[in-house]
Amino acid sequence: MGIGAISTLVSVPFLNTALIASNKTKMDALLKKEEIQHMVIFNLHHAKDSEMALKFLHDGQKILSNIPVVVNFQVLNQISPKNDYSYGFSMVFSSKSDYDAYSNHPDHIAFVENRWKKEVSRFLEIDFKSI
Repeated sequence: MGIGAISTLVSVPFLNTALIASNKTKMDALLKKEEIQHMVIFNLHHAKDSEMALKFLHDGQKILSNIPVVVNFQVLNQISPKNDYSYGFSMVFSSKSDYDAYSNHPDHIAFVENRWKKEVSRFLEIDFKSI
């Protein structure tokens, strides 16, 4: 048996392990039955990608992702020509009670009152559960 055949036989178990790990990572990313993915897509009064827009996005991430029930907070930049919103925030909650705790959290309320209502020109809120 040549060296190439031996290295192929030796590498197959590692390849299978990598595929299993890759699929597990993909499965871990899926919403579990009781989880809620909360997303809001929005435009700002600030010019797209301006210093003020980037500050809003940074501050939103810093403030909202520090609320204890928030999981997988992401700041997103819209790239589809089919959609005229500029940005998005996405996060996951383990349950409806965590979602409610977030909605009523003082840091969320303060961000909405002090920043969101003043700097966001329009938005669409989307909440999903897995079926």
